[in-house]
Amino acid sequence: MDSSLFLIPLFPLLGFLFNLTVGVRVLGRREGDGAEAHTGAPSPIIGLVSCGTVLASFLVSVWAVIDAHQAPDHTLAQTLWTWIPGGVTETAVHGAAGATPFNVEWGYLLDPISSVMVLVVTLVGFLIHVYSIGYMGHDPGYARYMAYLNLFMFAMLTLVMGANYAVLFVGWEGVGFCSYILIGFWFDKQSASDAGKKAFIVNRIGDAGFLVGMFLVFVTFGTLDFREVMAAAGHMPVEYAWGGTLTVIGLLLFVGAAGKSAQVPLYVWLPDAMEGPTPVSALIHAATMVTAGVYMVARSSAIYAHAPKAMLVVALVGAFTAIFAASIGLVQNDIKRVLAYSTVSQLGYMFLACGVGAFGAGIFHLGTHAFFKALLFLGSGSVIHAMSGEQDMRHMGGLGPKLPWTRLTMLVGCVAIAGIPIFAGFFSKDEILWSAFKVGGYGRWVWGVGLVAAAMTAFYMFRLYWMTFGGSFRGTAEQEHHLHESPRVMVIPLQALAIGATITGFLGVPAALFGNNWIEHYLHPAFENAHHALEEVFAAPVPGHSVELGLMGLSVVVAAAGILVAWRFYRGDAVIPERLASTFSGPYRLLLNKYWVDEAYNAVVVRGLTLGGGSALFATDRYVVDGGNGEVQPGLGVNGVTWGTRDVVAKASNLWDRWVVDGAVNLTAFVLDNLSYAFRSVQDGLVQHYALGMLIGLFLLIAAGRFVLGLY
Repeated sequence: MDSSLFLIPLFPLLGFLFNLTVGVRVLGRREGDGAEAHTGAPSPIIGLVSCGTVLASFLVSVWAVIDAHQAPDHTLAQTLWTWIPGGVTETAVHGAAGATPFNVEWGYLLDPISSVMVLVVTLVGFLIHVYSIGYMGHDPGYARYMAYLNLFMFAMLTLVMGANYAVLFVGWEGVGFCSYILIGFWFDKQSASDAGKKAFIVNRIGDAGFLVGMFLVFVTFGTLDFREVMAAAGHMPVEYAWGGTLTVIGLLLFVGAAGKSAQVPLYVWLPDAMEGPTPVSALIHAATMVTAGVYMVARSSAIYAHAPKAMLVVALVGAFTAIFAASIGLVQNDIKRVLAYSTVSQLGYMFLACGVGAFGAGIFHLGTHAFFKALLFLGSGSVIHAMSGEQDMRHMGGLGPKLPWTRLTMLVGCVAIAGIPIFAGFFSKDEILWSAFKVGGYGRWVWGVGLVAAAMTAFYMFRLYWMTFGGSFRGTAEQEHHLHESPRVMVIPLQALAIGATITGFLGVPAALFGNNWIEHYLHPAFENAHHALEEVFAAPVPGHSVELGLMGLSVVVAAAGILVAWRFYRGDAVIPERLASTFSGPYRLLLNKYWVDEAYNAVVVRGLTLGGGSALFATDRYVVDGGNGEVQPGLGVNGVTWGTRDVVAKASNLWDRWVVDGAVNLTAFVLDNLSYAFRSVQDGLVQHYALGMLIGLFLLIAAGRFVLGLY
């Protein structure tokens, strides 16, 4: 099976090529050719090819994961070709200067961690593709949209299956590009095109750090292959200093992870990404792409385990992001924006886990989050579909009887993300909180932050639920008239995701209850090179099961309290929230305006550094480099040098040439011309004159001789 790994990303790539060519040009409706372009239904072959290729990828993935689990090292690998046969490069392997050929193979790796990712990406991706048939089937760009989804699947599978950092980076950049084109899919809408550009630019900032970190990995280890790098890092001593090589690598890689996985301060692109179609929000910005940073950090577990300072940064940034984004989600009114900030918060949870060495718990929460967050986004899409495009929850309410399946499945998603037993989010969230608490030290602090964020999560998710489905309808009469449940092609993926959000948590039932945490044991080989370092870094004694059960009960109580408060506030006419917003208007406006972070970025980065810096560069170019306001006049720069050359140096050169060079030449000519008359008079050709001259010369010589001899 290891020779067939390439089929997993290949199938979606073939679907993309088919739909971008045949689908768009032949089978799909034309875009922008007048009113007739919007008539008729697109061919079902478009959806069949798009969904079928992803389903084929999922089936091959299942087969490959089973084979990998049965392999001696639980790993399958396939090398297709030598991708970069580079030259010799200076390295510092084992701290000694040397030279190593920079050779990069294009290969795929399927081990426990990539197995989880492949199954999540293909299964959740397939359900979202099916849902898209109903949600986007009437859009004139349907074929183009489905092609883009397939391209994203290819890029994401390349990312999670790449056998080295370079192949991972290709998929990393690929999902970034797909994010740009899918967020801005409705490019004729200014907000959508702006959001796509914002996502692209912010991700490039993070990618710069990732790229430098990848180069430093090669310089340090002489290879980019994951297995070789992790094995080498596993034999290195733990670095407790901030300036250690592994610490710097970990921090640089985390810059890339913070950009891709929307951590403070690079989170600002993800809430705006809700401008794209709702299935895009579910696929890219909830279930798969935004988890790429978490995957990369977990994949680099040996590096981080040997760099505790880098892990500290990961934990603190993750904890701060979790509570920061959750606080914003408390008061947002756009249903998709609430889910967007929820995603940012949950990603913070995953990084919190990685920051305390619980890489398995982070991947576990990544998997469960993919199901319940995709469910919530697709459920919100069903609500928006029924509300004729309305996304403001203040104009909803009372939708339960009209959308029974949407209401039920979204309720499952809400209780799952809130951390209520027996749903998936309870097990993965509790595993993260317990992992943070048991390591001691800063782990206790991030545990406290995570517990508060959990309470906020339960509150704002059930605020969303009650504002959407509770009370009476607050929209227009026309909206109420068109209220209806979504078609089966949209409802069935919701039901499947609801099942996943219910049962996937049982893969990680903790030993403190009645299980043995199967997912932790399954992922254990992927983090083998990190275990000894983690035991050294987090040497505090682990509390017993009774403490774990007590903390588990506390997290359930906190979540239940958040749900009850939301029910009390929003089950009816929401008088209490309005009174609180009026009483605490300052904090309310602060949260409603998202701490004015976007405004601050706009003032400092866009208008200050970008536009202001551009203006400063223009002024520098015009008045310093060019000089003289574009005119040749006294001053600096090119024009000043031109003036100096023309009006000073040229005139001085002219004077020098005229009075010194030419003057010397003319003077010489004058002297020689006048002397020539005297010399010419003695050169008349008469012999007697020559004899007389010789006689005079002889007398002069004798006189001179006598004068000289007289001196002595």
